[in-house]
Amino acid sequence: MRQQMKKLLFLMLVIATLSVPFVKTDANSQVVYKIPISNEVEKGLYAFLERSFEEAKAANAEAIILDIHTPGGFVDAAGQIAKLLDTSEIPIIAYINDDALSAGAFLALHAKEIYMSPRGRIGAAQVIESTGNAADEKAHSAWLSAMENAAESSGREIKYARAMAEPSIDLPEYGAGVGKLLTLTASEALSVGYSEGTVASFEELLERTGYQDAEVISTKETFSESIARFVTNPIVVPILLSVAGLGLVVELYSPGFGVAGTMGIVSLLLFFYGHMIAGLAGYESLILFVVGAALIVAEIFIAGGIAGVIGAVAIVGSIIMAGGNPMYMAVSVLIAIAIAAIGAVIIIKIFGKKLHLFNKVVLMDATDTESGYVSNVNRTELIGQKAVTTTPLRPSGTVDLEGERIDVVSEGSYIDRGKDVTIVKVEGSRIVVRESIERGEVE
Repeated sequence: MRQQMKKLLFLMLVIATLSVPFVKTDANSQVVYKIPISNEVEKGLYAFLERSFEEAKAANAEAIILDIHTPGGFVDAAGQIAKLLDTSEIPIIAYINDDALSAGAFLALHAKEIYMSPRGRIGAAQVIESTGNAADEKAHSAWLSAMENAAESSGREIKYARAMAEPSIDLPEYGAGVGKLLTLTASEALSVGYSEGTVASFEELLERTGYQDAEVISTKETFSESIARFVTNPIVVPILLSVAGLGLVVELYSPGFGVAGTMGIVSLLLFFYGHMIAGLAGYESLILFVVGAALIVAEIFIAGGIAGVIGAVAIVGSIIMAGGNPMYMAVSVLIAIAIAAIGAVIIIKIFGKKLHLFNKVVLMDATDTESGYVSNVNRTELIGQKAVTTTPLRPSGTVDLEGERIDVVSEGSYIDRGKDVTIVKVEGSRIVVRESIERGEVE
C-alpha cells in the first residue's frame, strides 16, 4: 500500500512539473513590447491595441512603447483607446518617430513618457467635422477639456495642449495663435516639457529608458485586424453599405445570380465581420440581420407587405446596432438607401421590360397598339341596322345580326326573345337597341 502511495505521489509530481509553462530562468531578463500606432486612429485600431496589451501583460512586459506615426483620426475612437492606455498596469512610453497629430497627439499625452525623433511633430489637434469644418461649440469644448486632462494626467503644462486644439490662443514664439493651431517640433516639445528627449533611433530610445538589454517584441496587425480597421473606418462604412445596397438592387432586376449580387453579399459580410472583429458588433446584430433578410424573402411568397416591412426595419436596426455610433450609422444607412433607390430608378428607366424578378411582382408590359393590343372597336356603322333578339333583353341580352351574335342592351324596357330591334346607339362596347314597331314576333 505504502509503495503504491509513493508511486502515486511521484506521478502527480511529474504531471505538475510538466504542466508548468517553461519560463526564462534569467531573473534579470526584461521584455519590452513595441506596438505601432500608424495610419488613422479609428475604432478598428482599438481591437489591435487591446490584443497587444493583453499579450504584453501575459508576457510580464516591463514597458510598452507606442511607435506613433499618425495624422490623427476620430474623437470617439481616440477616447476609447485613451481609456485603454490609462488602465494599463504596464508603463507606457510614446515614441513619436514622425507625426503625432490631432488624435495622435491626444494619445501621446496619455503616455508616461514621450520621446521624439528629430523630425517628429506633435499637435494640431482641433476637432474637424466630416464636412471639413471646425466642430460645433459643444464638441469643441468637450475635446478641449479632454486635451487639457490628458496633459494634466501626465504632469505637463495644459496651455500647450489647449493651444493644440484652440487656434485663438496666442503663442507666437511657437507659431500658434491668430487662427493657427500649435504644432511642436522635437526641440520645441523638449523645451516646453512635452518630451523627455529627442532620440535618433529606436535603439537610442531603449538606451535612454534603460531597456537596452531588454528583449523587444514587436506586434503586428493580423489580417483580420487589418480588415477590421479598414471596414470600420467612418469614411469606408457608407461606401460599403452603398455598394451592398446597390449590388442587391441590381441583382433583383437581373436574371440568375451574378456579380452584382456577389458584391452586395460580400460587402455586407465584410461590414459585419469587421465590426465583430473590432468588438463593435455582437452576434445579436448578425442574428437580427438574418431574421430581417428571411422576412424579406418570405414576403415574396406571403402577400400583405407586413413581413417585408418588419424585415427591412430589422435589417436597418441590425446595421445601426453593429456600429459604435448610432447616429453616424443611421446617416450611413440613409446614404446607402438613397444610392440604392437612385440606382433602382436608373435601372428601371434604362432596362424597362428586360427586368427579371420584378416582372413577377410588378406588371411591366404595356398594352399599347405597338405590342398588338387594341381597345374595343367603336362600331358606329351598326347604327340603324336591324337585328333579332335571341334572348330576352332585361335590359341586356344578345341579338342576331346577319349571323353575328352581339351583346346589347335595350333603352330600358323589356324586350322578349324573337323580336325585331334597331340599333340606335353605339358607345364603345355598349350597343343600345330599340324594338322595331313595324314587325311582330318571328315565327
